[in-house]
Amino acid sequence: MKRPFTLMLSLALMAFGPQVFPSQPPQELVRDTSTQMLTRLRQEKTVIEQAPERLYELVSEVVMPHFDFERMARWTLGKYWRRATPAQRNQFISEFRSLLVRKYGSALAVYVDEEIDYLPFTMNENDTRVTVHTEINPANGIPVTIAYRLHRTDGDWLVYDVSIEGISLVTNYRTTFTSKIRRDGLDKLISQLAAINKGGAAAGTT
Repeated sequence: MKRPFTLMLSLALMAFGPQVFPSQPPQELVRDTSTQMLTRLRQEKTVIEQAPERLYELVSEVVMPHFDFERMARWTLGKYWRRATPAQRNQFISEFRSLLVRKYGSALAVYVDEEIDYLPFTMNENDTRVTVHTEINPANGIPVTIAYRLHRTDGDWLVYDVSIEGISLVTNYRTTFTSKIRRDGLDKLISQLAAINKGGAAAGTT
C-alpha cells in the first residue's frame, strides 16, 4: 500500500547543550522525545477528541522547536528565497511551519499507537551532520522507513530534512512550491498555505 508522502512527518528532537560533543547522541534524543510526545498524546486523548487543536499545540510545543525552519525554507524556495523580501521570508517560514505542524498532527492521529524501531546508528565526535534512521511498524501494514537529517549549530542539533521511504521532504516541497511560484508568484503561494492552515483549502493541495 503506497502512503502519501506528507502523511508521515518527524517524531521529534530535543536541543543539545553547548558541549562540543553532546552527552546524549541524536538517536537517543529522537527516542526520548518521541516517547515524550506519544505519552502526552495518550494522556490527553480525551482532551484532543473534544478540542482537536490541542493536538497541534502539543506538536508545536514538543516537536517543532527542534526543526531549523529557516534552513528548510531557504532550501525549499531555492532561488526564490534569494529574491524574496524579508517580509515574504518571514511570512513563508510562518506558514510553512504551520503546514508541517498540521501534517504531523494528522499523521499522529493514525500512527500514535504504532511501534517505532531505531536502526543502527554511529557518529564521530567531530560530525556536524548526522542521519537518524527509524522504522514504523503498523500492526496491519508494511513498515515505513523515516530518516531524520540533523545538523549541529551553536551546540544544538536541529532537523533540516526528513525522508520518508527515501523521498526528501525538502525536495518534495521544493518541486511543488517552485511550480506554484513560477505560475502565480510567491505571494500567491503564501496565501494558499495560509488558507490551507486555516482549513480553507481542500486536502491534497500540497
